Amino acid sequence: MRIAIFNQKGGVGKTTTALNLGAALSRAERPPLLIDLDPQGHLSSIHGATPAEANRSLFAFFQDTCPLNELEVPWEHIGQLIPAHQQLIKVDSIFGKGPAVLNKLRIGLEQLEARQPRRPCIIDCCPYIGVLALNAIFACDCLVIPVSTDYLSLQAADHITRTLKVLEPVLKRRIERRYLLTRFDRRRRMSDDIRSKLRERYGDDVLDAVISENVAVAESPSLNRDVFRHNISSPGAHDYKQLLYELTERGDL
Repeated sequence: MRIAIFNQKGGVGKTTTALNLGAALSRAERPPLLIDLDPQGHLSSIHGATPAEANRSLFAFFQDTCPLNELEVPWEHIGQLIPAHQQLIKVDSIFGKGPAVLNKLRIGLEQLEARQPRRPCIIDCCPYIGVLALNAIFACDCLVIPVSTDYLSLQAADHITRTLKVLEPVLKRRIERRYLLTRFDRRRRMSDDIRSKLRERYGDDVLDAVISENVAVAESPSLNRDVFRHNISSPGAHDYKQLLYELTERGDL
């Protein structure tokens, strides 16, 4: 199964969720493939092995049609990573938005999954709609949309939903999506208010699992660790374990 993590608003926890969902899968003995589809390369930076040369990154897949399996690097305690490079920012201008490039990642992953059919895949997206994000949306089985508990994030979720409705006639299928509340502070009334509004608008597509505002979740990326290795007893570790459980129960992973 392929999960893409996307929101057009920054600071909502996309990369943190990709990292910790991947770690939760590994702890469940299902080590995933993580793909860093963001030219900023935050996920690759946490891994600690951002390639100096673009031809060892995901850019080589788009530019040179390098097979995805040749770009994988091991990630201890998690699985495998295909790292990003800042050259990915050029993909929009080089390749345009024709069907061939928009379906490129999907086709590449299908070829990769012929070798390893049961391995989960998590795609960390860039925070804007372009060729890279569209590749992830076209390739994924389910889109996880992190929504931090503030009103600007709620507006961003509405914008993404409208975008998905435009894309669905092209894809000829409904894009499965799950709205994940992040930076959830149970002490603030606004957190419950945002959750209520999300559920009113999107019903069962809103996950019951939430990611609490938590020091361990915030600290761990700066230490190049997932939240489980940083503090396994933290509320954040519990939250990501619950997220994996719910996605599994729903059949998304």
